[in-house]
Amino acid sequence: MARTPSTAAATLLLVRHGLTAATGQTLAGWTPGVHLDERGRAQAAALGARLASVRLDAIVTSPLERCVETAQLIADAAAQAPPLTVDKRFGECRYGEWTGRRLDELAEDPLWPVVQAHPSAARFPGGESLAETAHRAVSAVRDHNARLLADHDTPVYLVCSHGDVIKAIVADALGLHLDQFQRIQVDPCSLSAVRYTALRPFLLRVNDLGGTTAGLRPADAASGDAVVGGGAGEG
Repeated sequence: MARTPSTAAATLLLVRHGLTAATGQTLAGWTPGVHLDERGRAQAAALGARLASVRLDAIVTSPLERCVETAQLIADAAAQAPPLTVDKRFGECRYGEWTGRRLDELAEDPLWPVVQAHPSAARFPGGESLAETAHRAVSAVRDHNARLLADHDTPVYLVCSHGDVIKAIVADALGLHLDQFQRIQVDPCSLSAVRYTALRPFLLRVNDLGGTTAGLRPADAASGDAVVGGGAGEG
């Protein structure tokens, strides 16, 4: 079937890196040398096995080690995987002076409730704002969509990134203000998926930690129309 602007669609698979020794304890940010631990490697290998049957047209990763390692383990499980592409726009938020500090200590900082309730106004001391993080990540998605759609009718690609970055991309796909992005849960090595059509994005799944990968690559041209009544899904 010939591609038309109304049926062209890019499907983005968003993967948060696997567990590290710092995950949930300290805010690693851009600290160098933070690697997957044994649990994180097992998570990434398991996700790679789940995704092995999905043909990926690109694998893009944050430059931070924990993401590169996760992406590589996923690529290693594929029958035929493209080489990794590093894009620093998918890197972690630059937390500035918050970097390396314990999360329980940061919860006492006056900025903490702003991050929780009004993240669009949050700027980390010596770092960047969450709005800037969201802008660079969403811009990167637009760029990769355009590049892949120039060569493929229905490209599917994977981006390995970080919790706040993925939450910002999902919020944008849903048309949510950044102040709502804290309502989105993104666990380590979880899979979220967004299909970008000419008319609108569709959130296919979020924070998926198991189950089938059916429907991640469309069987035919992808329509921009929403299914009235919800539809029967893709099997």
